[in-house]
Amino acid sequence: MNITVVGRGNIGGGLADLWERAGHRVTRLGRGGGDAGSAEAVLLAVPGAAVEAALSSVRGLTGRPVLDATNLYGSTRPPAGFASNAEYVKAVTGGPTAKAFSTNFASLFGQVAGARVRPSNLWSGDEQVGDIVVRLSLDAGYEAVRLGGLDMAASQEGLAGVLFSIAQSGLGEFVYRMAAPDQL
Repeated sequence: MNITVVGRGNIGGGLADLWERAGHRVTRLGRGGGDAGSAEAVLLAVPGAAVEAALSSVRGLTGRPVLDATNLYGSTRPPAGFASNAEYVKAVTGGPTAKAFSTNFASLFGQVAGARVRPSNLWSGDEQVGDIVVRLSLDAGYEAVRLGGLDMAASQEGLAGVLFSIAQSGLGEFVYRMAAPDQL
């Protein structure tokens, strides 16, 4: 798959590395932006407050499937008029959109492949992007678990803060697994 990653930090860079190892072609865009016109999927992995600036610096996004891995911390809010960054992303790009990879610790990406069982990657968004989320989750070492439609993205953005608070309260960074009883 041809993937454009917008953001070269821990999340964007870490997932780009994993996807390249899995055989995907990855174009990495930083602050200078660039062209995503040939992408079959786009990962948006910038600080939550930088979403508007990041999207305005990238050409070729119209209609592209976008996985929004951004998070909102503290008093940071999504762009005016939107309940979540993911809903803003969809409004700008017009393509199928998912909130994904926003509740996983980037520092653990390198250890996930050796896990006894695949940890989960929660996602919410449009059904049309589901196959891409599932494939890229598997190729990064995770099992995709759907939280619901794009209307659940704001809840997922809030959950990220809860997970990070758990880590800061003594557990440290962790992976999690959502599993049906028959998978125990």
